Amino acid sequence: MYDFAIVGGGIIGLSTAMALGDRYPDAKILLLEKESRWAYHQTGNNSGVIHSGIYYQPGSFKAKFCRAGSQSMAQFCQEHAIAHEVCGKVIVAIEPDELPRLENLYQRGLQNGLKVERITPDQVQEIEPHVRSLAGVRVYSTGIVSYKQVCQKYAELATVQGANLRLNTRVETLLKTSNGYDIETTNGTFSTQFVINCAGLHCDRMAQLAHTKPPAKIVPFRGEYYELTPEKRYLVKHLIYPVPNPDFPFLGVHFTRMIDGTVHAGPNAVLSFKREGYKKTDFDLRDFAEVITYSGFWKLMSKHADQGLQEMMRSWSKALFVQSLQRLIPEVQAKDLVPTHAGVRAQALMPNGELVDDFLMVQEGDALHVYNAPSPAATASIEIGHAIANQVPFMTSSSVAFSA
Repeated sequence: MYDFAIVGGGIIGLSTAMALGDRYPDAKILLLEKESRWAYHQTGNNSGVIHSGIYYQPGSFKAKFCRAGSQSMAQFCQEHAIAHEVCGKVIVAIEPDELPRLENLYQRGLQNGLKVERITPDQVQEIEPHVRSLAGVRVYSTGIVSYKQVCQKYAELATVQGANLRLNTRVETLLKTSNGYDIETTNGTFSTQFVINCAGLHCDRMAQLAHTKPPAKIVPFRGEYYELTPEKRYLVKHLIYPVPNPDFPFLGVHFTRMIDGTVHAGPNAVLSFKREGYKKTDFDLRDFAEVITYSGFWKLMSKHADQGLQEMMRSWSKALFVQSLQRLIPEVQAKDLVPTHAGVRAQALMPNGELVDDFLMVQEGDALHVYNAPSPAATASIEIGHAIANQVPFMTSSSVAFSA
């Protein structure tokens, strides 16, 4: 009998295992991951950015966890000799109508307690010589890292603490018992007093296995990237972002210097026809049918049809993708870019067509479900893991429950 069983070996599942081991050293902890390695999906295909928290509503979980997480992530990497760099970034306005939104971002950064600075076009070019803009905001605490390496260290530390981490173990059934759950998997049955659902792209389905009705449905959005050819990497010194559309939960195509020295450009945001669909041609009938028959999806489309169409056109047309990048760096040409990996974001969508904007975690009975943890969850993973560990109950040997 395990005290806690975590479903999902992405960065949130692994950080939760580590945090539970810290808080409850005597607890028996199990983590189940269906893939052959950690961080296989969202975590392993993201942009590797340590976010600052400038974009998020002051007082929200995203704002609080991200600001604290950017510091704890950098400290964690330093302690464990994981390559990282707090290089900062610039957010630039290209069109006059973007200037008020840029100012709003600057004010939000101040409200979130960040070190931010208004900068002129000339100052932008001192930082990023090839960028053309009307104005900019410099964010000092943004950084870069490989979250695959971070996850590997999380897994090592959780194992040292005594957690049982199992790869290649797919959860097939959750059976409610009088003192928790029996979890039937492809590698046997496990019993636990408490389940923590960190299944990412499949978290709503995992909740349904636990006979819980999810408050939102996961809709997968694929983000596609290009990479600058080696001889053109000089065009980008650090990280360069446009002013995002405040009505859309994506940051717009941007330039990111990765920790390995490569430079990625993107992503766009298009509906994926498969929850784990990393290619344009990937299709799964069940995944597609669940989205297309969901009333919330059509309500979302009615509000963002133009934006969605633009993203789809940019997905199929390299020329349009390049045009969006040229808004930031006019020198970039199609021949300077080659396709690279894509990622899929698990975005929770409410029945009324509203995209869940904040982290969403719901405890019901002997289970806690992490329904929405997209970016900046990797940045904030240490904070999220501690928050989960502080929230869930732990039964002592004398059957006395206690929590934070």
